[in-house]
Amino acid sequence: MKKHLVEIFTGNCPLCDQTVQLVQKMATSRDQVKVYNLGQGQEGSQYLEQAERYGVKAVPAIAVDGVVVFTGKPSYKQLQGAGFGQPTISLPSSEYLYAGMGI
Repeated sequence: MKKHLVEIFTGNCPLCDQTVQLVQKMATSRDQVKVYNLGQGQEGSQYLEQAERYGVKAVPAIAVDGVVVFTGKPSYKQLQGAGFGQPTISLPSSEYLYAGMGI
């Protein structure tokens, strides 16, 4: 089965920390989770390029296999609906894509 790359873009905020904890808790053995803290000085500036490539405009943001699927802190239910913690991760509908963006 294909492994999924789950990238979380954060910025030293409580919502970001909660998002990281939730995603790590729900990740399966098929998920490789990477956390990019954009507020970490020199190391964070390296992550800014990745965030710009993905079009990340706010944190926390979650990308799965190179596609941003959440911006803002998703709920457990939203992550579950997008396929997190299940055998496969499917791309979310627009209902999940804009979670936390006020759209």
